[in-house]
Amino acid sequence: MELYLGTGGFSYPYWKGIFYPPGLKPRDYLWHYARHFNAVEVNASFYHVPAAKTFAGMLERSGGRVRFAVKVHRSVTHTRDASDEAYARLFAAVEPLEQAGALGPFVAQFPYSFHRTPTNRRYLLEVVRRFAGRTLAVELRHASWACEPVWEAFREQGLVWVSGDYPPLAGLPQSGPVVTAPVAYLRLMGRNAAKWWDHAEREERYDYLYTPEELRPYARALAGRAGELREAWVVFHNTPRGQALVNLGTFKELLEELGLEPAIEPPRLG
Repeated sequence: MELYLGTGGFSYPYWKGIFYPPGLKPRDYLWHYARHFNAVEVNASFYHVPAAKTFAGMLERSGGRVRFAVKVHRSVTHTRDASDEAYARLFAAVEPLEQAGALGPFVAQFPYSFHRTPTNRRYLLEVVRRFAGRTLAVELRHASWACEPVWEAFREQGLVWVSGDYPPLAGLPQSGPVVTAPVAYLRLMGRNAAKWWDHAEREERYDYLYTPEELRPYARALAGRAGELREAWVVFHNTPRGQALVNLGTFKELLEELGLEPAIEPPRLG
């Protein structure tokens, strides 16, 4: 099992002085990031699909040490009006990563408002058809999807169920690892229940530091399935104030206690 550990995004100004040295230029952030972690989830592609040359530049700056999970554009998951051209643009953009063996799963994060209805089930099947032959990880944030019939359908389709970790709030899926493919994908959002729905700034929702006790069940689940998984992705999104960076260090220690050796070197934070 290959272990890929990193964060959702990497270009955060508020990491300067915590993780990034004060004098480091933003274009060198990825170079610095790649010295410590071997995976990143690209968030920018949710808002605007970068050109292929942008991904090529990211590949170069990472020195080939990072694999990139690419978030699917919001026209697929949120407005749900993506054209044929939009899909073609996304697949063309990631070609430099694909050719270099640095492309991880595509990540389709559907919103809480996307409930399990016949119409939405048909739409999801159409999205799956569009990604045929590619690794697609799907995050479904409404609890109506989190049930065995859906997980079995994912297994039949070869889809990766994103095991999201959320606050224990009504309507959100219960947190915990679910595996439906040879690739596992954990997306840890933090458990800031007070700010999940009520936040002035988006970052407030993810302002949370996991304890080792909260992370240990995920580490144990991965260790228990090490013989059947090809890849496991662990992506922390609790990025404010550098908590994700701290938790990556914690998670590495938990995996090492279980005999796994993730190829990352979490930094000493300033």
